Amino acid sequence: MTRSRLFAITASCAVVATIAIAVSNTPSPANAAESGDSRIQIGLNAAPVPLNMKGKNVALVGLGSYFVNVAGDCNGCHSAGPQTEYAPGGNPFFNQPEHTNPATYLGGGRSFGALIPGSAQIISRNLTPDASGKAIGGDSFQEFLHTIRTGIDPDHLHPPCTGAPNANCIPAPFDGNLLQIMPWPNLRHLSDHDLRAIYEYLSTVPCVQGNYPGEDPHRCG
Repeated sequence: MTRSRLFAITASCAVVATIAIAVSNTPSPANAAESGDSRIQIGLNAAPVPLNMKGKNVALVGLGSYFVNVAGDCNGCHSAGPQTEYAPGGNPFFNQPEHTNPATYLGGGRSFGALIPGSAQIISRNLTPDASGKAIGGDSFQEFLHTIRTGIDPDHLHPPCTGAPNANCIPAPFDGNLLQIMPWPNLRHLSDHDLRAIYEYLSTVPCVQGNYPGEDPHRCG
């Protein structure tokens, strides 16, 4: 499996918060409600797609959804673009009842162009699980945590240019070893628990395939 599809280089989910909540080893919706953190239920209500909750901690999933869908707008960058972010007739910016497009939700593929003309194009990556069921196309939580804490691009898709800018590198003053546009400088201040909640939520959403260029055609199994 290549890492080129595993982590997002862009996202608008720049949320900065720290929390401490008690969760049960055998969670239920009641446990989530009784935790006293209203964000959990808000997050569960805000999830725009069916979630695979088998073996998941309900409180963590709800909190993660709050960060991804309410406090942040991860799908705003990690869908295929504004034209397909919402289902037909479901665009709230057209004063329509909101309906997220499940075929593009967190599946990546949105182009943000080049940071400097002539250099690498920045395209949002697929955050959904692959056939393994792990978030971000197969990342472990420790890999996800390392990426957010350091900002290092685990895929090394756009290394620093060693000469003139070209379509495969990022020139100075940008550091091509780091994720660009992605708000990891903000997200790294979240607690391990908060980041675990985001990871847990991302592991419950349906796999999306085909939005990110060059993706494995059998990504979803």
